[in-house]
Amino acid sequence: MEALRAIDGWGARTAAAGVTEAGRELAARGPRDAVLPWASVTKLLTGLVVLVALEEGTVDLDEPAGPEGSTLRHLLAHASGLPPDGGPPLASPGRRRIYSNAGVEAAAELVARKAAMSFADYFHGAIAPLGLTGELAGSPASGYSGPLDDLLKLGRELLAPSLVAAETLAEATTVQYPGLAGVLPGWGRMEPNDWGLTFELRDAKSPHWTSARSSPRTFGHFGAAGTFLWVDPEAGLACGVLADREFGDWAKEAWPPFNDAVVAEAAGSTI
Repeated sequence: MEALRAIDGWGARTAAAGVTEAGRELAARGPRDAVLPWASVTKLLTGLVVLVALEEGTVDLDEPAGPEGSTLRHLLAHASGLPPDGGPPLASPGRRRIYSNAGVEAAAELVARKAAMSFADYFHGAIAPLGLTGELAGSPASGYSGPLDDLLKLGRELLAPSLVAAETLAEATTVQYPGLAGVLPGWGRMEPNDWGLTFELRDAKSPHWTSARSSPRTFGHFGAAGTFLWVDPEAGLACGVLADREFGDWAKEAWPPFNDAVVAEAAGSTI
């Protein structure tokens, strides 16, 4: 896939990218076994693990969790009112979309408490069938490191789930608390700033890091380490990138046209 060659010009010491369908990998470029930090793309794995906990009956989406009046659903949907990285709430639950690492961490703490084990142990046990080789060390919001192969395995799982029911994943990738405005980190204020259960939803957001050609149902996440994974269920396509260049203006300029080219080439068209 010619579109993947663009990563060579991103100024990263190490960059790897891949595109996959549910049943087969379409293309990859770069060192696929290089272990790199995923940063906030970790939230996709943590979200999937919480979905496993939901189906096992360990937790319930609407049980109290986090600040007063908040539930597990609020925490996962960045709607609990908690600030980005700890401290007292900035708003009442369900009023604003405040992107919050602290909220995801609180959700993981609930799972750990109810499962009577560390979240890292529960995490690795839940995703073991995927055969990932990376490791969660530190925050469940940002602490996973792993290779491109792990990222593409996750993409395939999110296209055709095996760890949870398709209906469970569908709820997690449907907007929670519709209409909430908020800031999409790095891209500005969005009205609305739609989010699922840890999964960021493309919907009609603009500007955005995914392709303008992506369907509104596209979901995923990007990370401050220069990483991203998006999944377009309508196109049956997922694309992931790992890099060791921190997110910045370069990414805002490079990622949308890169993703435009990936989507166009996968569809057999041209830019």
